[in-house]
Amino acid sequence: MQENQLRILTYNLHKGFSAGNRHFILHKIRDALIESDADIMFLQEMQGQHTGHEKKHLNWPDTPHSEFLAHDRWPHFAYGKNVMYDAGHHGNAILSKYDIQRWENINVSPYTWASRSLLHGVISLPNQGGDLHIICLHLGLMAIERRRQFKTLCARIDEHVPQDAPLIIAGDFNDWAGQAEKLFSQHLNLKEAYRTLHQQHAKTFPAWMPVFKMDRIYYRGVEPVTCERPNRKLWNNLSDHSPLVATFQL
Repeated sequence: MQENQLRILTYNLHKGFSAGNRHFILHKIRDALIESDADIMFLQEMQGQHTGHEKKHLNWPDTPHSEFLAHDRWPHFAYGKNVMYDAGHHGNAILSKYDIQRWENINVSPYTWASRSLLHGVISLPNQGGDLHIICLHLGLMAIERRRQFKTLCARIDEHVPQDAPLIIAGDFNDWAGQAEKLFSQHLNLKEAYRTLHQQHAKTFPAWMPVFKMDRIYYRGVEPVTCERPNRKLWNNLSDHSPLVATFQL
């Protein structure tokens, strides 16, 4: 981290597989994440366990994927189960260069077949007076589902995040119709980093020809310096999503 600046990345990993699930490419994803040099990473569709894939793919890591990605670079990490099935589970993860004081995974699923959650962590940053609250999320595909999840998210922040505490919320919002913008702005005083700097949301899906504005980085109590969709040549053949990388002034 540069002095008084914080670099964060949000990325839907697609469980470590290429688009179409043809190749297991988690090792290549790790190389790309290391090159991003983010201080904190908000990761969705992190595979926690899959007994079938573990037997099928020879390069399947011996450790949980969050630990495999965090190794040597991000000593602090948290993983929250999001979707559970017979072979295992996947969910959201936070990887951080700085101490995660505490974290909690909050179920926001109205349906058992479409499990979703919010992973809320509190980060202790060096030479900073207070805590940084971060929330990694992956919201539902249906509008009625997301509306409920937005309300739960607002209630969570109202109850657990002080008004004067810096806050960053990032992830895969699946917000096709832009429902979040008005609610977040009016109720939570949140702004979106890419839109603040570029006057529009970033197109992040599908990675090889981005059309949909799926991935977002919302904030308050910090100021965005940069927010970009990084080098497409590096990321196009990895997940079906493109990442977003932002730098904030603390």
